[in-house]
Amino acid sequence: MRGRERIVAALDVPDPAAAAALAGRLAGHVGMYKVGLELFVAHGRAAVDAVRPFGLPIFLDLKLHDIPHTVEAAARVAGALGAALVTVHASGGSEMIAAARRGLSAGAAAAGAAAPKLLAVTVLTSLAAGDLHALGFAGTPAEVALRLARLAVKAGADGLVCSPEEVAHLRRELGPAPLLVVPGIRPAGAAAGDQRRTGTPRAAVEAGASHLVIGRPLRDAPDPAAAADSIAADLDALD
Repeated sequence: MRGRERIVAALDVPDPAAAAALAGRLAGHVGMYKVGLELFVAHGRAAVDAVRPFGLPIFLDLKLHDIPHTVEAAARVAGALGAALVTVHASGGSEMIAAARRGLSAGAAAAGAAAPKLLAVTVLTSLAAGDLHALGFAGTPAEVALRLARLAVKAGADGLVCSPEEVAHLRRELGPAPLLVVPGIRPAGAAAGDQRRTGTPRAAVEAGASHLVIGRPLRDAPDPAAAADSIAADLDALD
């Protein structure tokens, strides 16, 4: 996979017009667009439709987490939107993940679209070890992520979302099959912001990441396309 194809540009902007503008600047420089929770809650399908004309796969990052019946119904709607990837929280449990899988498949079939791949979020990149302990999770972030990852894959998830700090551990333990989608990516020298467990693009891919979710380092760059090209060139140098 070329470096550009690994980059998922997070369109964390306030409205569909801004999403389309950023998507247009990044077209041909990244491999996928991510429509996240804030944009989708505010604008729904219009957020997806705004970036569809640029022809890249869309990652609908909803992080669904509710009772299985509700998640299945929500996933059915999401599955009809033509997204390539959709997320749930692995901590919702096996039944919920299986319900999401059913919903995505049913929604896509009804719309005549290919079913999205289902990703399960393991441990949010904003959480450190102390936060997990306060929530009642035993073990290190890597241990918690692996437990949740194994549960999710067994329940039907196609892949996982994990921080740069856990990707090598998950790849080693789970093998080559699951997609490992990694947020919290910060090029060398970039500010971490509210992320606790971050890593560079090169280190994440070397550790086994399939795709890198990159938001602020692209969105806030003076030239987002040039910023994406620089990351892609660094990744291509690994081949």
